[in-house]
Amino acid sequence: MSRNLTITKMSGSGNDFILFDHRSGSFSDAAMIRLTRLLCRRGLSVGADGMIFIEPSDRYDFKWRFFNADGSEAEMCGNGGRCAARFAQRIGLAGAEMTFETIAGPIKARVDGRLVKLQLPIPGEIRLDQEISLGAERLPVDFINTGVPHTLLWVEDVEGVELSRLGPQIRFHPHFQPAGTNVNFVRREANNLLSLRTYERGVEAETLACGTGAVAAASIAFRKGWARSPVPVRTRGGEILVVHLEADSAGGFGAVYLEGLVTMVFQGEVFPEALE
Repeated sequence: MSRNLTITKMSGSGNDFILFDHRSGSFSDAAMIRLTRLLCRRGLSVGADGMIFIEPSDRYDFKWRFFNADGSEAEMCGNGGRCAARFAQRIGLAGAEMTFETIAGPIKARVDGRLVKLQLPIPGEIRLDQEISLGAERLPVDFINTGVPHTLLWVEDVEGVELSRLGPQIRFHPHFQPAGTNVNFVRREANNLLSLRTYERGVEAETLACGTGAVAAASIAFRKGWARSPVPVRTRGGEILVVHLEADSAGGFGAVYLEGLVTMVFQGEVFPEALE
């Protein structure tokens, strides 16, 4: 690339993303993947958990393409979606209330300054009280899809979890193939609070927050009768995400919302040498 690239860096409760106005459609899929991998490198380039390309939609306010730091395209990302909503309002693509197009389906959002509330897909593929083997270890897990797949382990000491060992083993476990899974370690605290640590698929590391992971934890706790809506979820970065859950008449989930703060970090130009 011979020209400077204008990007916006944003953070959703510790999940950081690179936002790019791609209404021109100038990049091919291969170019978007390559750009994401290069820009998301920490220490060598901008650094981020993922990159979001904002594109036109013929049905909604806009369309997004979301890529994890490794270049894999994901169906949904809760904190990324909140950042995309605020970015779209900022560049005049949408008003305070909007709907945008994703692989996971249309997503609604409301922006009130830094506070962004996002309606996520209805959770599905719920499998409670499963058990998987890691060598001689037998681990009780729950599984749910909140737009992307999530496995949950309920623990007494969320800080003492061997996340760097267990995260990759569960993420690539044969039980969850071929798609793999995000891995969440959750502790039930007092006053309806959940504490969460997440090993994210595509980032292949722990992140400071995970929006769909927060929804996964709150949804399972709600289903098991351990929490009531709204459910506050404390992220690894220390911020609180709030999950609003509604039950339908059949005992399943109605609308599900993720709410939290979004930070505009910077807007600027990336020099071509950062993409070498």
